[in-house]
Amino acid sequence: MNQRHALIAAALAGACAVNAQAADHAKAAQEKCYGIAKAGQNDCGTAAHDCAGQAQADNDSGEWKFVAKGTCEQAGGKPAPGAAKQGAKSK
Repeated sequence: MNQRHALIAAALAGACAVNAQAADHAKAAQEKCYGIAKAGQNDCGTAAHDCAGQAQADNDSGEWKFVAKGTCEQAGGKPAPGAAKQGAKSK
């Protein structure tokens, strides 16, 4: 590897490290918020299914989305899962 290739490799490695650190920082500024996800718009799997986007009903208290820290309850959600809301409408 010549000096030019080494310099390019080092620059790419540094850029990747910065992007990974920024992603970790963004996640640290968020929290899970249960009960606010619309059908098909949840952020991750639950006991009922394995993947994001598989929520069956709007505002199911077992489904969650990431929100900015400190904003969950303002959005009408809870920071911990609960029993499914009665009367949640399927899409």
